[in-house]
Amino acid sequence: MLNIVWPFFIIISFSYAIFFGNLESLNSSIFESTESVIQLCLSLLGTICLWNGIMKIASETNMINKLSNILKPIIQFLFPELKNNKKIQKQISMNMIANILGLGNAATPLGLKAMKSMQEENSNKEVLSNSMMMFIVINTASIQIIPTTVIAIRNSLESNNPTSIVFPVWIATICAAISAVISTKILIKFTKKEKDK
Repeated sequence: MLNIVWPFFIIISFSYAIFFGNLESLNSSIFESTESVIQLCLSLLGTICLWNGIMKIASETNMINKLSNILKPIIQFLFPELKNNKKIQKQISMNMIANILGLGNAATPLGLKAMKSMQEENSNKEVLSNSMMMFIVINTASIQIIPTTVIAIRNSLESNNPTSIVFPVWIATICAAISAVISTKILIKFTKKEKDK
């Protein structure tokens, strides 16, 4: 779909610029935007490297085990099928910690690793297990205590107060996560009842 939408937007933009004599503005905006993109990427790169490094150090110390123990009751409530699987629980907790810190780039490979492990345990390879569905929901509506990426973007765009987004992010992500978990739990129970009939 996007391979149709984006070319359509580009064609419309160029056509509009040609017909209304704005080619010079179009050319300058292209170069200005590419320069802004490079600056933004460099700004984000530093933040990503910092937090990925912290996550790497944490994964090789007892810190992750301590944080995993804090998250253990939540993980066992969300993923009752994985109560006895410590390996997957640790992978899920690392993914959740990365999301809580707003590290989407660090959370993605951790999430893929956890999903792969869950698929190995899945009895029906053609259908997602309840744990896999819950994991997707948790990742989509992840609670963020420190929205690192958003703060870095706001800072790179010279926002007067780049951290003012923190409190609204807490409200939005907590509400999204709670409603998503409740909905998923209800749907899982409903489908289980339907299967048992």
